[in-house]
Amino acid sequence: MKGRDTRLESNFLLILGALLMFAALFFAFTIKANYSGAMKTIANLRGTLLVCGAILFFFGLYKIPSTAHHRKIVYFLFLFPLLFAFFITVIIPLVLGIGYSFTDWTGIRFTKVVGVQNYLKMFHDPAFIWSVLITFVFVLLNVILINIVGFCLALLCTSKLRGVAFFRAAYFLPNLIGGIVLGYIWQFVFNNVLMSYIKFSMLSSTKTAMLAIIIVYIWQYGGYIMLIYVTGLTQIPGDVLEAASIDGASALQTLFKVKIPMIASTVTICTFLTLTSAFKQFDVNMALTNGAGSVPDFMGAYLSNGTQMLALNIYNTAIAKNNFAVAQAKAVLFFIILAVISLIQVRISNSREVEM
Repeated sequence: MKGRDTRLESNFLLILGALLMFAALFFAFTIKANYSGAMKTIANLRGTLLVCGAILFFFGLYKIPSTAHHRKIVYFLFLFPLLFAFFITVIIPLVLGIGYSFTDWTGIRFTKVVGVQNYLKMFHDPAFIWSVLITFVFVLLNVILINIVGFCLALLCTSKLRGVAFFRAAYFLPNLIGGIVLGYIWQFVFNNVLMSYIKFSMLSSTKTAMLAIIIVYIWQYGGYIMLIYVTGLTQIPGDVLEAASIDGASALQTLFKVKIPMIASTVTICTFLTLTSAFKQFDVNMALTNGAGSVPDFMGAYLSNGTQMLALNIYNTAIAKNNFAVAQAKAVLFFIILAVISLIQVRISNSREVEM
């Protein structure tokens, strides 16, 4: 009977705590700041309800009889701050953003549901279609080039050269510089320093401007990927490399037959990181060209934003054009594209790891 009473008590506390937290969140999203009277009093109690609900909920969990269960509760308590922050900052905004994409949202409120109208506007925008195309090209080139550059730098930094620690720090240093600052630095380099050698600015043409963005991005991100490859290469057992050397394997054979297969998981991680990071490229794009660049004829339209990639296009749609609803629809599509491509890449890379 005592165990049964304890379980009933814990269930009551769990339900009460959950109801209080739900009520606090419900009032947070429904009560407006200009309300007065009883609603204002309730609004002032939202924080108290949330805290009390959380305390009762966790106390109810603790009251459930079982030593193993208590251990799980302790683990959950340590994870809860991270899970709660992730839920508040990622899951809730994602769900709300998907909902706003079907409305006439102004960034503050919406008055009606417009269905798929925002998505239809998005796909009839030549500038958006162009930004999607150049983003895919940018991602493809950067995934290949950054991984090649990072891997080559990692091979150099794991060799027996003198001053290897200095080279590792030097190659990683550009990654510590913010993208906005980096963009303005390279803008000065392209418009002033390099002009004395190549007699024209790479930022003056759409094609060369995209090449300039790729160069800057590789310069910034290559050192970060290098460190991950260095970690993978240094964990290859020395006796394996020694056995390959005794068997008469050349340097290239050792590289392609031993080292690369043994760091297959590292290659997967680096490919995933470069893929997602290149898709989300924003700050260097904005600081270096701000999307400027002429495209004379694309889908029957003249474009003046030929270097504007997808993330910058979404930003300009919301901020410059003040069209938050269409920008949110673009962001939802951006999320779907990134999620699908990332899952496909990880699946393919994992299957190759098994083959290796």
